[in-house]
Order: sequence, then C-alpha cells, then structure tokens
Amino acid sequence: MAIARPVRVLGFAAVVMWFFFIWQVLKPTSPSSKHKAKEIIKSFERDPNLDPTGEPEGILVHSSDEYAPGPAGTARINATLLALVRNEELNDMLSSMHDLERTWNHKFNYPWTFFNDVPFTEEFKKKTQALTKAECRYELIPKEHWGVPDWINMDLYKESTQILKEKKVQYADMISYHQMCRWNSGLFYHHPALANTQYYWRVEPKVHFFCDVDYDVFRYMQDNNKTYGFTINLYDSPDSIPTLWPETLKFIAEHPEYVHENNAMDWLTDKVRRPDHNKKANGYSTCHFWSNFEIADMSFWRSKAYEDYFNHLDRTGNFFYERWGDAPVHSIGLGLFEDKSRIHWFRDIGYQHIPFFNCPNSPKCKGCVTGRFTDGESFLYREDCRPNWFKFASQG
Repeated sequence: MAIARPVRVLGFAAVVMWFFFIWQVLKPTSPSSKHKAKEIIKSFERDPNLDPTGEPEGILVHSSDEYAPGPAGTARINATLLALVRNEELNDMLSSMHDLERTWNHKFNYPWTFFNDVPFTEEFKKKTQALTKAECRYELIPKEHWGVPDWINMDLYKESTQILKEKKVQYADMISYHQMCRWNSGLFYHHPALANTQYYWRVEPKVHFFCDVDYDVFRYMQDNNKTYGFTINLYDSPDSIPTLWPETLKFIAEHPEYVHENNAMDWLTDKVRRPDHNKKANGYSTCHFWSNFEIADMSFWRSKAYEDYFNHLDRTGNFFYERWGDAPVHSIGLGLFEDKSRIHWFRDIGYQHIPFFNCPNSPKCKGCVTGRFTDGESFLYREDCRPNWFKFASQG
C-alpha cells in the first residue's frame, strides 16, 4: 500500500531531527565551551565548610548564671546587637531576632539597639521586646547623619544614577539606599547611644541563623584580640564603585603611615580570579566582607586612620554619584589599616542572607545544607571570594 506524501515528509523530518540530536550529543567540545567549563570549575573549589567544624581555637567564655538578664548579668561586656530597620520591616526583623535569640542570645542576653530615620511605632517596640529577655533600645538617627550632605549636587546625582541604571546597578536611583550605605560606612558609630559601646553584632531583617553557638562571641573578640568577624566574602559589582579604589590610592599616597605592615593588599588587588572585576574597578578585586553580618570592634572605625579615610571618601560625593556600599568601604579600610590576623571567619555560625549561605559541618546546625554557598543559579558560585581570603590571609 502506498504511503501518503504528507506522511512520507513527516517521517523524513523525524529522521533528520533524530540525526541532528545525536550529533549535538556526540559533537566535539569547542575550545570556547571548554574555556567556559574551566571558568565554572574554577569557582567550585572545595568548601572548607565541608570539613567538620567545632568552636574556634582560643579563649572561650561559655554561658553561665552571670549572663542572666538585667543587673545580675555581670559577665556581659559593653556590646550590643545592632539593627538598622524600618517599622514596615517588623515581621522580617522578628524572624531574624527569633533565630538569633534561639541559637545564641537567650544564653547571653546582650541588649538590642534598633536604629531608624523615623520614630519606631509602639507596635514595633512591643513585639520586638516580647521576643527577648534582654534590654531593647530604640534610637532615632540624627538628621545630620542621615540627610544628603550639602555638598551633593542633586542634578549631578540624578544624571549619575541614570548612568548607573543603564549599567543595571541595583538600587542606583534609590536615594535612601545611598544614605544607608553612607551611614553604615562611617556614621553609625558616632550615634550618642553607642558612645559607651565597643562591640556590635549587625543583624538585618529577613536573615537566618542555623547553628547553636555556646560561647560569648563578644568575649571571643576581646579575649583573642580580634577586630572584625565575617561569615560571607563576595565580589562586588564593579560598575557601582569605579572610582573607589583610585580614591583609596590617592588617600594612602597622602597617608602611607596608616597602611599596616601585615595588610591584605593582595586580597584587595588580585586580578587573577576575576580579571574583569579588577579592570572595571580600576585595580580593586571588589572582594569584600558581606557586611549584613559583621561582629566588630568600633574602636577600629573610630581610629584616626579609618576616620580620615571615610572623610576623604565622603567629600568626593561618590556615596551618591556612584553607589559605594559600606561593605567594600569597610573591607578596604580593614584590608589596608588593620592586621589581617585580627580578622576572623566565623565558620561555626550558620547564616543566610538571600541568596548566600555560610553552612558549617556541625551537629549544632539545623536547616542548613553543609557546604552550601547559594541556593540560587550556579553562576552565583563565582561570587564567592573566600578562596582568595584563605589564600592571601587565613581561615582563622
């Protein structure tokens, strides 16, 4: 029986498609695709978090009755949990508080200090205080700390942010984001409420903590001579900070005495791992400690070296004309002016800020996949700068 012509055409097309599929599967890999594969592999080095993790080495002070809430808590040092948060972020802040109280602060009862550029509502105060036995403080940021400085040209700001938007720089035209980055970079520690406080643990809304921590992290910083602690170490968007490193070089040329002999310059200037970032950022690798988590000694921010550095940067106006974040500003300051051995990776503190994680291999952790860096797209693994920190500094 003869096969109808339309059926013969469809059959022929099916055979052609089948051979095309086989060729796609078996064809040799092109040099360019091999290069891309190598680039991806380079970003997937073995994560130290896959190795068993315990408490850090050094002097540790564990919870005791001396950390009871109120005046009975005589073991606490002058430190606080610190959050910049808006009233409308209440539920997300409660989520973060719940995690940190459950995993750590219910044992140590350190105070919470909340900052806002407008007064906190009674609902915010009532619900946050209900989550902790520790003292809660609610502070208003002074207008002179939060407002746009009078040397900023708003016409230039609008033109500049339009260029940043065209380059797809996130939050480029959100002026409150620029204000926040400037405040976090060099003004928060001047607030009168922190005048007698030395250490802080920064906590943001909508973050998660996964691991039980049984020692006083502030005492760990003090007793082991640490200045700064981080969990996540990333590359920044070079289009957001094109003049940050050139301005930094100008500053250290004028003040070479501020540069510490045991600095992290190699980490700041590496151009091997992400050469595109170094080129766009004019010599800066863009590596930085992701500052939504930081445990730090404010004595460093209050030092003459860092204060002079921040003031130099501030007068350029580029917290507004570009989108300089507090993370690269803090990180460059630490990388240049501090002994890198005083910077500590808190590998034992399980943490998430979307889309990145710090997930230790520890029986004290729940809800965090060991060694996971991100649950987002695979290209996000390239944003991990910890391998460079471990190479040029340390894992301690």
